[in-house]
Amino acid sequence: MTTTQANKKKILDRFKLDGAVALVTGGAQGIGLAFVQALGDAGAKVAIVDQNAKTAEEAVQGLLKGGIQAIAVQADVTRSAEVDRAVDRVAQHFGSLTIGVNNAGIGQWVDSEKGSDEDWRRVISINLDGVYFCARAEARLMLAAGYGKIINTASMSGHIVNTPQNQTAYNASKAGVLHLTRSLAAEWAPRGVRVNSISPGYTRTKLVDDLLATPVGKTVLPKWMALTPMGRMAEVEDLQGALVYLAAPASDFVTGSDIVVDGGYCAW
Repeated sequence: MTTTQANKKKILDRFKLDGAVALVTGGAQGIGLAFVQALGDAGAKVAIVDQNAKTAEEAVQGLLKGGIQAIAVQADVTRSAEVDRAVDRVAQHFGSLTIGVNNAGIGQWVDSEKGSDEDWRRVISINLDGVYFCARAEARLMLAAGYGKIINTASMSGHIVNTPQNQTAYNASKAGVLHLTRSLAAEWAPRGVRVNSISPGYTRTKLVDDLLATPVGKTVLPKWMALTPMGRMAEVEDLQGALVYLAAPASDFVTGSDIVVDGGYCAW
């Protein structure tokens, strides 16, 4: 093996997750399932933590057929006791927890003056409270071990205000995730736990495809694409590289950072 080949192998090795244990909330479908698949392909054992037990178990069966070690754990991320139990179960099953991907979230379009208290609380409780509850539970194990990676799913909507849809609660929740990520990163960095986030732009999932098939969706799509320099939506695979980087040893000196994967939307 030449020196160049040896160095290349050394670099590639730093993106491997062999021996790592990861959990992904909201991992049964869409972006979450793509994250689970990426972590498993990189060598990690993975747990899907999702409120929908049936969908999570179906996803796990597909992973097992592909040679990925995986389990499904049911939990509502807005309930801290359920989160604590889910995280403990993952660690007990696999023997440790190395990577926590806090991805569960919802969107909502509503004119702010018409929004109810329930509308607001539901978005904030899942998108922001849930991320904190999960990060807190994950960090308890990681801090004791002196090492861990926490990756939160934020959004370009935490950086900008989307148009033409009105989604104040969603935008506020994702801006909160960004600053929560930085705050936890600063607090836990001296103790070996890195906390970062990924901010997707418009991303094609089944739920988004269903929306775009409606009259409203057909109206907003051309406007979204006109504001995206690359002129297309992200595919879930476009987000996997950023996730594996943040989960792997290659990013061990990275914390408090956010990777925006939006096709250039925030550049304008």
